[in-house]
Amino acid sequence: MYKVLTLNKISKIGLKELPADLYTVADEEKNPDAILLRSFKMHDMELPESLLAVARCGAGVNNIPLDKCAEKGIVVFNTPGANANAVKELVLTALFISSRKIIDSYNWAQSLKGTEGVAATVEKGKSQFAGPEITGKTLGIVGLGAIGVLVANAAVALGMKVIGYDPFLSVNGALKLDGSVKYTEKLDDIYAESDYITVHVPLTSDTKEMFCKESFAKMKDGVRIINLARGELVNTEDIKTAIKEGKVARFVTDFPNENTVDVEGIITLPHLGASTPEAEDNCAAMAANEMREYLEYGNIINSVNYPACSMAKSAKTRVCVLYKNTSDSVASITKVFADNNITPVDVISKSKGDFGYTIIDINSDADDSVKNSIESIDGVIKVRIIK
Repeated sequence: MYKVLTLNKISKIGLKELPADLYTVADEEKNPDAILLRSFKMHDMELPESLLAVARCGAGVNNIPLDKCAEKGIVVFNTPGANANAVKELVLTALFISSRKIIDSYNWAQSLKGTEGVAATVEKGKSQFAGPEITGKTLGIVGLGAIGVLVANAAVALGMKVIGYDPFLSVNGALKLDGSVKYTEKLDDIYAESDYITVHVPLTSDTKEMFCKESFAKMKDGVRIINLARGELVNTEDIKTAIKEGKVARFVTDFPNENTVDVEGIITLPHLGASTPEAEDNCAAMAANEMREYLEYGNIINSVNYPACSMAKSAKTRVCVLYKNTSDSVASITKVFADNNITPVDVISKSKGDFGYTIIDINSDADDSVKNSIESIDGVIKVRIIK
């Protein structure tokens, strides 16, 4: 039985993907094989020696100590694209509320309760909430992953001109883009041409505070900016200054903090991007299945700290090795089998940054001596035998 620890409430749809005859799931477990979570912050958590995998029901993994997990041979998974439609719909909402002053007008209309002549008052006062249409305007999209592509195509359908930037645009993503979307290899083109800008990139050392006074200076006056990705992508003080100076007309963020709530020109949403029952179900089901593939078959799909590496099981026994990547890592591992007169049926090896992963299928048993020999190789972190 595999033991799964849940650190947040996980969708029942997702948990149904874990067969009761193979898995026990609990919110308290001292020696789990795997962890399922959403937003729980794991950085101060002591990682159990039994832990093999962590699966995040969502795309962002800044709440998980990725390097620490990699060093201990714990594979971390996320679920890119599972909540993409939910976020896309909120981006479209943000486009409208950033333009038409819908929230301001709603609040003003509600404030008229108890006064006389409400109908006449609203007719006189509605002009203060006028705002532009989005049709014919240019939307700049920073990041053309699963969410960015959906946003781009939806914006085209709404009559917008769309320009996209993503230095890591995949072939699959490019094929899904509407043909009228303009692609640029220069981020400055997004800044210069866009009436609206929406960002869909992960938070890294390179993207932290990418929206700052230097980037605002390159934008059109009156640009409207949407950030439903990660709060730290935008320098809070710089965007407040840009709003005061008229450079930025509106800023919609899904990540309120004490410096952005109740600030004129900033619309704060309470992290609603993936808050739909459909998205929570999709993310949980995807995370559970990624975790199952790894625990039961050793296949790695959508890991953020180890390479994607999978193949169909073609023999009696599967040996899985996680290691620090060196030029002779794979040769050292396969030599162990040769020394024990074991001929592999199939082998696959992949690397990602400093870490590598090898799967070896054999038709014989891998006894403790084989496992111990592999574990003794310099740089090897963890060895699993799956029968």
